[in-house]
Amino acid sequence: MTATAYDPIAFHDGLVAHGLIVPAGVQGIFGRGPVFEDILERFDRMVLDIGKSDGAQAMLFPPTIDRSIIEKTNYMESFPHLVGAVYSFFGKETESRKMAEQVKAGESWGDHLSMTHVCLNPAACYPVYPTFTGTVPAEGRLVTLVGWVFRHEPSIEPTRMQAFRIREYVRCGTPEQVVQWRDMWLQRGVQLLESLGLPARTDVASDPFFGKGGKMLATNQVDQQLKFEVLVPVISQEKPTAVCSFNFHQDKFGQAFDIRTPDGAVANTACLGFGLERVVMALLQTHGFDPGTWPESVCRKLWA
Repeated sequence: MTATAYDPIAFHDGLVAHGLIVPAGVQGIFGRGPVFEDILERFDRMVLDIGKSDGAQAMLFPPTIDRSIIEKTNYMESFPHLVGAVYSFFGKETESRKMAEQVKAGESWGDHLSMTHVCLNPAACYPVYPTFTGTVPAEGRLVTLVGWVFRHEPSIEPTRMQAFRIREYVRCGTPEQVVQWRDMWLQRGVQLLESLGLPARTDVASDPFFGKGGKMLATNQVDQQLKFEVLVPVISQEKPTAVCSFNFHQDKFGQAFDIRTPDGAVANTACLGFGLERVVMALLQTHGFDPGTWPESVCRKLWA
């Protein structure tokens, strides 16, 4: 029996009532309770166990990235509505007093701030690509990490978060290497989610490109089958939620960061990401707010 009748507000309120998430005063921003975090960490370990023989190099990055990364990858052309640039105060004491007075008066004070050299990370894989610059080995490169991601999408709908975590794998090499790897993980991802009792299905997808030109980019992405998602009903049965995605970038990042294969060709890349909070929410919606009532087979998988 599901936690709610696929109602986003009821689902949000249920998560709060059971101490699974903690409201933080801004839509799309919330704390995670201990039970929520326990489920998330155990699922993440399951993903790592599946890929442990692949030889991925583990990395860890902060939630901020060099601003030049999104500039080099044309992120501002495709997703200006999602970006989170970091601004700080660079002025002198007189100006700081004026800013403090405006803050106390409830007035706007952003004009006292200037852009820094960092942005909030909009995709967990982005800080990895500059580390590939140069010639990769004949077998390519494979990296895994968990990263905090920021996207400016404030919403009361609980799966539409402004800050969330992704278990990411990033593959670099020839087109054949990265596509074969992506397709292998697409099958792995579905099997993993189904093993936890989730009604998962795959579909071709597109990114949320901005504006009229974005519609053409999205159409091209779908036509070339560059992006797949695994979908599970969380807040709607008709429009299930993407809990993981699998992306083939072709040579976009290879060109941007001068990544080459041993024969001198521009390297291709692919990535896959499990939305950890979304997977937890899919489990809670499918099996109920209290893990103590979940099917024994699911509990064995997570708490073995």
